[in-house]
Amino acid sequence: MASDLSPIDKAKFVAAKQASQYVEDGMKVGLGTGSTAAWLVKCLGERVQEEGLKITGIPTSSRTAALAREVGLDVMSLDEARWLDVTIDGADEYDGNLNLIKGGGGSLLQEKIVATASDQMIVIADASKSVETLGSFPLPIEVVPFGWQTTKVLVEETLIGMDVLGRKVTLRMNGEAPFYTDEGNHILDLHLNRIGNARQLSLVMNQIPGVVENGLFIDICDIVVIGHGDGRVEMRDINQGCIAETRIEFVETENLFADLGD
Repeated sequence: MASDLSPIDKAKFVAAKQASQYVEDGMKVGLGTGSTAAWLVKCLGERVQEEGLKITGIPTSSRTAALAREVGLDVMSLDEARWLDVTIDGADEYDGNLNLIKGGGGSLLQEKIVATASDQMIVIADASKSVETLGSFPLPIEVVPFGWQTTKVLVEETLIGMDVLGRKVTLRMNGEAPFYTDEGNHILDLHLNRIGNARQLSLVMNQIPGVVENGLFIDICDIVVIGHGDGRVEMRDINQGCIAETRIEFVETENLFADLGD
């Protein structure tokens, strides 16, 4: 129940609750991956059950697809949907220009494909994800397993010429084994501390053989919905150049909070 949530979870919940109001009947909605996006899926499921909202969800991972079906959402692949009205997803970091680092959950490739196939991208986050300069959160890049160690060396060498503070590169693990994405790839995490030129870094990383995609989302996000533990929600619209604020009251909703699983 809402009263049992930590301040961070309350912040995620109110951001997701507010973001769910951007979704209208008949929309095709890209559904992100991760703990904050899971709240959004739950909120949309509640609207479907209580309001009869009719939408189609396009998940960015098998995990999100399973949760969407569980809460009663119709699910479709991107190939079937072709183009989406909106994608709503979380972020690991966002800056003042609404550029993002994403991929902490390991689904950056599908997330970026779905986001760029949408008329609008809305990010939901708690206030701790706001940064002046991207880079505190490790930048994930998705790489093919074949020759991944060679790819790692090429990435490390390329970083020498980039405007970053750190150059440590690690293979993401799942216990004792390498982590695999839904596409069967590995993730390299780049511990950069600060990224001076995110646009340049994104372009350069994607030129390295073996790199499939990187977790820098540049000029993709339109709106960030920021939740706070006291129920305040701030909406920043980069296209309209405006900031709005509202408040969401916590209520006892067992169905929403039970067995979130993320």
